[in-house]
Amino acid sequence: MLTPARQRGVELLDDPGVDPALATRSLRDVARSNRLFGGQRAVLAALSSLIEQASPGAVFVLLDVGTGLGDIPRAVRTHAERHGARVVTVGLELTAALAAAARPAAHDVLCSDARLLPFATGSIDVVTCSQVLHHFDGAEADALLQELTRVAKRLVVVSDLRRSWLAVALLWLASFPLGFHPVSRHDGIVSILRGYTASELGGIVRRAVDRTPAVRNRLGWRVTAAWSPQ
Repeated sequence: MLTPARQRGVELLDDPGVDPALATRSLRDVARSNRLFGGQRAVLAALSSLIEQASPGAVFVLLDVGTGLGDIPRAVRTHAERHGARVVTVGLELTAALAAAARPAAHDVLCSDARLLPFATGSIDVVTCSQVLHHFDGAEADALLQELTRVAKRLVVVSDLRRSWLAVALLWLASFPLGFHPVSRHDGIVSILRGYTASELGGIVRRAVDRTPAVRNRLGWRVTAAWSPQ
């Protein structure tokens, strides 16, 4: 009852002609939402075993596909430092303007299509992709997951939103006191309705890359899937 049927919807920021200033403004709201409502925590939880069990002084390279303003790579670096590990982060965005906006937080950021990653097979220790998969369906979603798996050496983590009418209502209510832009409010609601149940996300991964991921529901109506590329 609280989980609506998955809807395709149209997010305003999916328009390739959107004003870069508007996109950057809206992504600030996304980063804030990640910090307050569980987006960062979900990715950190999926990475916790790898980071917390690392040898002292260990160094990992992490690629964050669809990095937005780079808030998740920054959170991962901070978490790793607390546990005596070091993570070198690389972000990836589709447009040059967004790549430039992400660099202060993500450090190195490349501009490329997520379905054709500019990295050699098995060249990146950890690949993360947060709140991106729901923008794709069918063969395009498969292509994205196949590329994430191809370039990863140790672990792939996909994090996304769980559909819920309650999540829609709370986002709508919270967006006003938090000062979210109307585009952020619209796209946030559409994103939730494009999100996944745990079983749906697991099924998409199995179909695309023939792996059985560890799928977990996370706080804040998030869901993660993690798997080894090998």
